[in-house]
Amino acid sequence: MKYAVTAATGNFGQVAVKELNKLVDVKDVVVVARNTDKATKLFPNNEVRHGDYEDAVSMDNALKGIDRVLFISSQPGGQVNRATAQGNVVKAMVNDGVKFVAYVSFPNAQKSTTPLAADHRVTENAIKEAGLAHAFLRDNWYLENEIGFLQSGAASRDALYWANNKAGWALERDYAEAAAKVVTSDNPQAVYEFAGKSRSYEDLGAALKQATGNDFAVKQVSHDDYVKALEDTGLDAATAGLFASFQAPIDSGDLAEESTDLEKALGRPVTPIVEAIREILAR
Repeated sequence: MKYAVTAATGNFGQVAVKELNKLVDVKDVVVVARNTDKATKLFPNNEVRHGDYEDAVSMDNALKGIDRVLFISSQPGGQVNRATAQGNVVKAMVNDGVKFVAYVSFPNAQKSTTPLAADHRVTENAIKEAGLAHAFLRDNWYLENEIGFLQSGAASRDALYWANNKAGWALERDYAEAAAKVVTSDNPQAVYEFAGKSRSYEDLGAALKQATGNDFAVKQVSHDDYVKALEDTGLDAATAGLFASFQAPIDSGDLAEESTDLEKALGRPVTPIVEAIREILAR
């Protein structure tokens, strides 16, 4: 059985490859990346192949002889729109006779109202229409997305947020480890709604206080005041607006879900939130 991990040099991909190397023989794990020099340095014992989502031919070559693929979704903003680029990966899997794909998607992708879900919905549909056996790994929110909030509390400054509602925060490495376990599973689910325990920012702030031992205020402010606070730290307006937008899916309720899929796939509890916060702050 040959496995491939696409976009393997990112944080998620690195953890996934390392986990796969524990679960199966290293010679059966193929690393697919745009930057093959970086990939070779990271994974000297794995076969490395060049694969760029925006280059259909490269993906077709990268996935030849592969049985199972961990398809890590790309970041938006490339020269080719993400839905089209990821469509190249789907076509390559069909052309190359891939038997199974685990695709890293977005929470409740088929019904989510947030614009972030749109490309994932298109890719999920393309995988289904292609007739590929699949598991959709719908990751909730990475705790690392809250680095500004966490660092504020660690410095005993007010921890600010603007979004109402809850999210299922968990470490990115927990999601990546679960992905590797799903792609090697004998009986995977068609859909996994991966999430940590559903929490509000007030809950996250309380955990942050416990993790740091600091006493600080956890404050909800307006969206505009949140952006201004980011600008006051030295960020330009565009970057501050981008960072503020990361809370939009939380505010819309798209991430407020209760699911045990993540811990079931991991075969262990999700990393406790206080421990997870300390891990991030220690990096």
